[in-house]
Amino acid sequence: MTARTLTKDNADDPRWGDPFGYAATSRDRDTLTLVRDALAKNRARLAYMPIVLSGAQSRVAFYEGLIRVMDDGGRVIPAAQFMPVIEDTDLGREIDIVTLELAMKVLRTTANLRLSVNVSARSIGDGAWRRTLDTALRSGGHLGDRLIFEISEDSAMLLPEIVTRFMAEMQPLGVGFALDGFGAGLISFRHLKDFFFDLVKIDKGFVRNVARTSDSQVIVEALITIAKQFEMLTIADGVESRDDAAFLEQIGVECPEGYLFGTPRFEL
Repeated sequence: MTARTLTKDNADDPRWGDPFGYAATSRDRDTLTLVRDALAKNRARLAYMPIVLSGAQSRVAFYEGLIRVMDDGGRVIPAAQFMPVIEDTDLGREIDIVTLELAMKVLRTTANLRLSVNVSARSIGDGAWRRTLDTALRSGGHLGDRLIFEISEDSAMLLPEIVTRFMAEMQPLGVGFALDGFGAGLISFRHLKDFFFDLVKIDKGFVRNVARTSDSQVIVEALITIAKQFEMLTIADGVESRDDAAFLEQIGVECPEGYLFGTPRFEL
């Protein structure tokens, strides 16, 4: 292999100025291509993560629908690999539309299923996403009664007026709302009264090893107290040990979610 030489002809090549930045840009570009190709070929599915009831952990309260996209070989492209790259792009809006379409389809065909899906504030304000939702809700079957939208703290505070207006419009249709990553984002507690969240998902960073971490215990108990003050049901995200599950049940968490109770599966 011949070493490259810097010349006037290649001086503007980004690989010379910032090779690590070039590598990251190339990786992101490849990821976008993979995801765009997967959506174009209908290689997207929902994986279902159970959220159970404390004290009755064989009973599923509802499922979280997690978007998965596959490459040409049928291998799942990890969401952590592509979501940070696409969430603020048009492709991020497209992912949210596909997620919504899949969710409404399974709600329509699966009686008594209650399902949550993630959505960003930008998608809530997107005309194509909103038309997809309105069409599905008008199709009959009272699907809104079994639908929950999860919105992260950071996203809610990015466009709070759009989010609160959307919540007010959806409430009469039975749609529920969960605040994702509670305690770790931008939202201030004084803003909670302006939203219409029915549930909060305590951030997994506070939940893991909570039974053995006194600082996390104090934070989680405080978050539960705040949630109860605003009449919001509490979900603990990222529960992976029985000790953590027992502690969370003891201090009043209504629903744990995590690998202790099941992994995301394509079949319900």
